[in-house]
Amino acid sequence: MNTEKYEIAVVGAGIVGLGTALALAERYPHLSLVILEKESRVAGHQTSHNSGVIHAGIYYRPGSYKAKLCVEGVRLLKDFCQENGVRYDLCGKVIVAAGGDERQRLQALYERGKANGIAGLEMIGPERLREIEPHARAVQALYSPGTAIVDFSAVAAAMAKKLTDRGVRIQTGSRVRAIHRRDGLLHLEAGISPVTARNLISCGGLYSDCIARMMGLNPGITIIPFRGEYFTLRPECKLVRGLIYPVPDPQFPFLGVHFTKKISGGFEAGPNAVLAFAREGYGKWNIHWGELGRMLAYRGFWAMGRRYWRMGFYEYYRSFSRSAFLVALQKLVPELQGQDMAPGGSGVRAQAVTSSGSLVDDFQIVEAPNAIHVLNAPSPAATASLAIGRHIANLAGSAFGL
Repeated sequence: MNTEKYEIAVVGAGIVGLGTALALAERYPHLSLVILEKESRVAGHQTSHNSGVIHAGIYYRPGSYKAKLCVEGVRLLKDFCQENGVRYDLCGKVIVAAGGDERQRLQALYERGKANGIAGLEMIGPERLREIEPHARAVQALYSPGTAIVDFSAVAAAMAKKLTDRGVRIQTGSRVRAIHRRDGLLHLEAGISPVTARNLISCGGLYSDCIARMMGLNPGITIIPFRGEYFTLRPECKLVRGLIYPVPDPQFPFLGVHFTKKISGGFEAGPNAVLAFAREGYGKWNIHWGELGRMLAYRGFWAMGRRYWRMGFYEYYRSFSRSAFLVALQKLVPELQGQDMAPGGSGVRAQAVTSSGSLVDDFQIVEAPNAIHVLNAPSPAATASLAIGRHIANLAGSAFGL
């Protein structure tokens, strides 16, 4: 069997892998490059199972990877959509404070957003909020007119087309089973056609830690999957215009259940954040016994549980209780009723957890011999994908001697 040889193999054809390959192909047009994807199509997991929001960059600590790459990524993504005929909607977003210490937390978000250079942010009162979202209720709100929505699957498809037009090979159905070092090269057992590459960039998402361990690296984290479940609003429900979010809990790296306008039409409500029993566990009863066993054997899982057990218990309760889900949403839109909601889809977030039980909040990109590993790329990774790609291309130019 012939082995294909490349300068760089990118593992994972989600939006971060595609964005990285695109940056490499644009910067080094003569580079031999292959993308290995285990599914039969690109962008089959986190990319196509998220809320479709182009985040402005409000939530992220100034100076962090998330802050810098999200703000840059917004500009790059909107330009990419315009140049490639991908529709997006600049619908805007409100983050609403119900009272108590949420006003102080909202003010902190506003200051973060201003520090990150986000234009147009506005602290507003109940009267202005009613002009934007007539049925939302809050003592104060943060308005982000630059927040938009898009179909990230369509963005990924446009990226894949540009790559194939440039001669980059996207090899689907190619799960990486093993990686061996021989003669200064990396030999990848993937699909039915082995691949040899001088260097590797792993954008493996839910399996990013597994790819690192295949190469003999101790990544210092394990991916713990969290399922996010959605309801859809029935077409006759006219209570939401755009995006309505709560003030997030600063102790937990999830944004809380919210209302999201969809670029395809209609609205979603969610997601929650429920521990999943499989890395691709989109349903409540999806269990992968091997993955579950390895998760239970990880000391960081139990340390995380001790730290967040109350939140975890509540998320499970809300997963099985439509009324509890409704109560959380009514804090944003009090007029919402149970009959306005229908069961929707779900997604799974790849959350990196340290051995001490900490949830890694920022993007984590690690260099190793002949390799770069994206170990943690949660939201806003889709928004930031083109900026992440450029950042990795910079690292690769130096690390790989391109």
